[in-house]
Amino acid sequence: MGKTTADYNLIADRNQLIEFRDALNEHVAILERQVSNLRRDPYDPESIATLFRALHTIKGDAGICRVELGVRITHPIESLLARVREGKLKFSALLAEIILLAIDRLELAVEALLEKRSLDSMKLQTLIDGLERLSISDNSAIDAGIVALIEAVTGFRPASAEAKLILGAATSSNKTDDLRFFQRLAHQLETYSPLFMGRSERLLRLAFETNARAGNPVDTIQLEAAVYLHDIGMMFLPESIWLKVGTLTDDERLVMREHPSFAAGLAERMAGWQGAAVMIAQHHEMVDGRGYPLGLKEAQIVPGAKILSIIDAFESVTLKHGHRGEGRSLLRAIAEINASDRQFSAEWIEHFNHVIRGMLEA
Repeated sequence: MGKTTADYNLIADRNQLIEFRDALNEHVAILERQVSNLRRDPYDPESIATLFRALHTIKGDAGICRVELGVRITHPIESLLARVREGKLKFSALLAEIILLAIDRLELAVEALLEKRSLDSMKLQTLIDGLERLSISDNSAIDAGIVALIEAVTGFRPASAEAKLILGAATSSNKTDDLRFFQRLAHQLETYSPLFMGRSERLLRLAFETNARAGNPVDTIQLEAAVYLHDIGMMFLPESIWLKVGTLTDDERLVMREHPSFAAGLAERMAGWQGAAVMIAQHHEMVDGRGYPLGLKEAQIVPGAKILSIIDAFESVTLKHGHRGEGRSLLRAIAEINASDRQFSAEWIEHFNHVIRGMLEA
């Protein structure tokens, strides 16, 4: 049974908790920056050392301020990072996710303690117990342990875990090289505009989690390929059209409508990617038949295309409202997607909404 506010409120006074909160805010920025660096280069010794120092400082501050929760969360992570620093454990995307989740929960818990709110919904004891198990696990068991812990605390399987599983499955069916090629193409598309940076990973996570919420009815390997390739056809169109900021003319819209056929044509000409090709070809169809290129209705559109349609529109609307700030742009995007009931599948909108709510709550 998880601890309550009273169980963790073992501090000398409120001033000490405020002091810890202020110090934590300062060090979290450093910690997040180093985690980001290590995602790109997991062997960078300077980033590893700086990350370790930041976490060690947070732990020390927690001890000085008598915030037991801070010590219990950071100590097992420090043990894992010690292995990374010694070269005994590779820094991974999953390790990055559990570190960020743990520190985020610590920040939320401190604010809740200051406001005298309950900590019960945060599953802190589950998090602490899991971190302690990870700190003494063999290296071979750490990835699986992190996946299980993140799912136990948040209710969602981490996107990096899905990617890892997919790559493993792809290896057994000789598709790893194809997926890497598709990923490189997607990253090349991202170079055309600063707004596109990180787009593939954002869409991939939304696609995987939405599919998982429905019980994974869509083949995840084909779905990954479709996410990478669905907009590649843009690169075969004049840049003056697909990178245009203003409203498209009728003729320009007709040209834009050609992009799914280019990408689908690429996939269907490669052995084993027919499922992805269909998703790509249909991702601009609408459930009421107003979409393109064939004007299909809901029953004729494959589930993978319905997922692509929603997440692609969500990304576009989020970028459109980016000037409002992250929180407001997300809320506006969610509102616009849910208002388009004739465009998207109601069944898949429901799964998507659950995923977005979980992300916002986390």
